[in-house]
Amino acid sequence: MAEITPDVVAQHGLSEDEYQRVLHALGREPNLVELGIFSVMWSEHCSYKSSRIQLKKLPTEAPWVICGPGENAGVIDIGDGQAAIFKMESHNHPSYIEPYQGAATGVGGILRDVFTMGARPVANMNALRFGRPDHPKMKSLVRGVVAGIGGYGNCVGVPTVGGETNFHQAYDGNILVNAMTVGVADTDKIFYSAATGIGNPIVYVGSKTGRDGIHGATMASADFGEDSEAKRPTVQVGDPFTEKLLIEACLELMATDAIVAIQDMGAAGLTSSSVEMATNGKAGIILDMDKVPCREEGMTPYEMMLSESQERMLMVLKPGKEPMAEAIFRKWELDFAVIGEVTDTGHMVLTWQGETVCDIPLGPLAEDAPLYDRPALSLAEYKAWAKVKPLGEVPQSADLGADLLKLMACPDLASRRWIWEQYDSQVGADTLQKSGGDAAVVRIHGTKKALAMSTDCTPRYCYADPYEGGKQAVAETYRNISAVGAKPLAITNCLNFANPQRPEIMAQIVEALRGMGEACRALDYPIVSGNVSLYNESKATGGGSAILPTPAIGGVGLMADHEIMATIAIKAEGECLAIIGPSYPELGQSLWLREIHGREDGDPPKVDLGDERFHGEVIRQLIADGAVTAVHDISDGGLLVAAAEMALAGNIGVAIDPMDTAFAFNETQSRYLVTYPADKPLDRSKVPFEKIGTTGGDAVVVNGQPVKLSALREASESFFRDWMEG
Repeated sequence: MAEITPDVVAQHGLSEDEYQRVLHALGREPNLVELGIFSVMWSEHCSYKSSRIQLKKLPTEAPWVICGPGENAGVIDIGDGQAAIFKMESHNHPSYIEPYQGAATGVGGILRDVFTMGARPVANMNALRFGRPDHPKMKSLVRGVVAGIGGYGNCVGVPTVGGETNFHQAYDGNILVNAMTVGVADTDKIFYSAATGIGNPIVYVGSKTGRDGIHGATMASADFGEDSEAKRPTVQVGDPFTEKLLIEACLELMATDAIVAIQDMGAAGLTSSSVEMATNGKAGIILDMDKVPCREEGMTPYEMMLSESQERMLMVLKPGKEPMAEAIFRKWELDFAVIGEVTDTGHMVLTWQGETVCDIPLGPLAEDAPLYDRPALSLAEYKAWAKVKPLGEVPQSADLGADLLKLMACPDLASRRWIWEQYDSQVGADTLQKSGGDAAVVRIHGTKKALAMSTDCTPRYCYADPYEGGKQAVAETYRNISAVGAKPLAITNCLNFANPQRPEIMAQIVEALRGMGEACRALDYPIVSGNVSLYNESKATGGGSAILPTPAIGGVGLMADHEIMATIAIKAEGECLAIIGPSYPELGQSLWLREIHGREDGDPPKVDLGDERFHGEVIRQLIADGAVTAVHDISDGGLLVAAAEMALAGNIGVAIDPMDTAFAFNETQSRYLVTYPADKPLDRSKVPFEKIGTTGGDAVVVNGQPVKLSALREASESFFRDWMEG
């Protein structure tokens, strides 16, 4: 084996201090296999060494939480003996290097996290951030990522029902691809990853191991240099048809009593799956590397342990169940191999060609991995560093209608039809509401219940004030789920930040998580799973450009009867349009300020969590009572944009009372627009609303000026159409 030199240690992403810890843990020098295993298990991607201290501060419990963070995915009780299982994960660096496979394998990995726990996946979502549309690489990155998400999700037969897409120059050299999967399982058939039972067989199933994805976890834990193209071999290659077979085979075996523990092979492949299973079960593990199914000649234990080949799982079975399990996997044309057993040593031992090639105590690999309390600026110091200009004087709009048209055509608000038409949103025949509304809604098969889900984050808010931005990301998913009539229950998160060794970036992490935690507590909306993606910055764009802090939130809620579901579309002429919740003249960080005046100034809108909770409860009650005919939350672009979106969705215009610029375009939080029949007014003693207009006609009329729906639709559809076809 290769000699372990300081250069070899550095190539494995370990600092000098960390290598000294390896020497101390082993009491000797590691061989290359052992060094590789330490390097991936101690990578940021697997160990959360810069974020674990902060993550521990988040609320993770509620009476309906069955399993919080620490397993493959989070689990919540949705009644009638059923559970929703969900998680969100990043595949950022791979998607920049190889957009199609990076995005496709991101979808494949998150699907495995969910069905590993016994759930049948029922919905996929994604949260995407791209750089400037006029950046030379951006069109091909968008095409590749969208095709990869659609290609994998459509083939595996799970509907892609929603998500979000933003553009900002901060993502020019480091795009973000965050994928979320939601599944449904019976509460008495949930599977965990703790390997128990000394002597129990350890079984490898799925695809063969290849040389793709080696060092993927390490690559995902470093920033981008000029050599990103050279990292192409660290990107895995996905096969959705094999994944579909794997889902069916796993669910079939799960219907028996054969499985003791199960873990998907995700980041760091066979290494992390075996270490996590043994650690969670407080056991040891021995693997015979000669028995690992390989698709390439002459693979070494180092390559086998670090490969991130897709569509693979590791299981612990009850003794004697191997023939039955093998028959199921062979029937589905998948590999099956007994490659080891559970031991009582507390060590990970690997043998190959009759020799022991690895013997590592499990404690240092997992629970005792490095943990850093990185220095962080205070919020005040951070704001001084960020140099966001105070809002100052803002001119009145010369023409609200013209500004509305310009906003509807901007990349952040334009119709996403070009994207979501590439996704099969209807497979499974249970999708009730897909992209284009506030939240996606998927019926729980064979019942009246439905799950509502939304992904949200406003990175420009998070940059200007990470604490308020963290609160807002949580609150917006709560609002979107409430807007369709579902009760928000829990969230998953995907925390995308730049280099945590920079105190200003660490301040973004600390403050965003503080805001998220406060919002989750105030809204009874715990965090049950998630992922941290750090070092999202690129030297390739010059000057070490960091992404905007992007703590993406995926929320899930429950609707007892999907027949009362609300949508954003205006349903009839002659109805009243009303705003629920107060408006403040807050134009700081608004899209109007950025798109019309080219300014990213001021503080973002503050989130009043009391208002957020109260207005969400009011909206859910109005929907349950059938008192409102359409509902839309007010977010990016403000009130006028929300009204235009409702009008376009229903193809019915709206005449709005006279208003000034600040009222039209402020992004005050905790607000909704609703329509209701004129002969059935809302009760002001129960509902804090203000009637601001009436529905009808073929235009949005504001301050007496009509903006035709046809012109708004053309503006909305033009961005992607002209960009992709131009």
